[in-house]
Amino acid sequence: MAVAVVGTAVVWIGSGLLEAASERLSLYYRLPEIVQGAIVVAVGSSFPELATVVVSTLVHGEFELGVAAIVGSALFNIMVIPALSGLVAREQLATNRDLVYKEAQFYMIAVATLLLTFSFAVIYNPVESTGGELQGQLTRGFAFLPLVLYVIYVFVQYQETMDYESDADVSHIRPGREWGKLAAGLALILVGVEGLVRAAVNFGDILGTPSFLWGITIVAAGTSVPDAFVSVRAARNGKAITSIANVLGSNIFDLLCCIPIGVLIAGTAVINYSVAAPMMAILTLATVILFLMMRTHMIVSRAESWSLLVIYGAFVAWITMESFNVTNLLVNFPPGS
Repeated sequence: MAVAVVGTAVVWIGSGLLEAASERLSLYYRLPEIVQGAIVVAVGSSFPELATVVVSTLVHGEFELGVAAIVGSALFNIMVIPALSGLVAREQLATNRDLVYKEAQFYMIAVATLLLTFSFAVIYNPVESTGGELQGQLTRGFAFLPLVLYVIYVFVQYQETMDYESDADVSHIRPGREWGKLAAGLALILVGVEGLVRAAVNFGDILGTPSFLWGITIVAAGTSVPDAFVSVRAARNGKAITSIANVLGSNIFDLLCCIPIGVLIAGTAVINYSVAAPMMAILTLATVILFLMMRTHMIVSRAESWSLLVIYGAFVAWITMESFNVTNLLVNFPPGS
């Protein structure tokens, strides 16, 4: 527990440096608000999730834990962070048509693409399992599919910068110094993530539960600290669009880049489809709920914010009961049982 707390604190400190540097660099390079939130800040604040997949796969041989952390972080991002942002905002958290009809829908495509990638792995590279689980080997070739979609997403966002002009004063910003802060933040995040992953693995050993449970809860929440910090602060300062764009952009990066990059580094990874498919279904449901809330009157009300927190709490309670075999709604769960 102490390692998890310290690891989260280190991630928090590193994320503070990274977020401040990303914001100043976005201002210096005169990027529009939605691009700043959906690309620059989102990628920066999603670095913990990327580090989690790499560290859990290469150092601990726990690719499944990395995937769990990504899915758990995505759920935390689209349920807890908008809820907190909606509650701390001085006015109701406003959305716009770009967020609803471009960012949110592209995120749904990202979820579908990752699920298709997992499906291809099971269909074309099946792996035998003694427990009767559906498993497939995810190769570098399959990992390129989500990455190609992310390139398309970046290209679409690039179009937003073509006609954008900013008159902000950037004379006080030193880009070299900000890049240095960004690098320092990334280094601290790596150290903190190693602590979080190690804590998750040890929690599983001590309590006799799959590391998947701790990946989708503790590691996911810990690595989502940067996104929460960025979005809540933006909402508090009246930047609702940046707040929600960061959440959606972070999740798009998490799904389309973090898991595939982990596979590219490791070479191959085995996907437990019996667990991955239900988790992606839950993520899809949560995404639809947030989408409907964003579209209704183009705001996320305080009542909707509270309901998001309640839904997330119910999910954590249910997945915990599944892991301890109190309930058995999922087949072949917990993993390896």
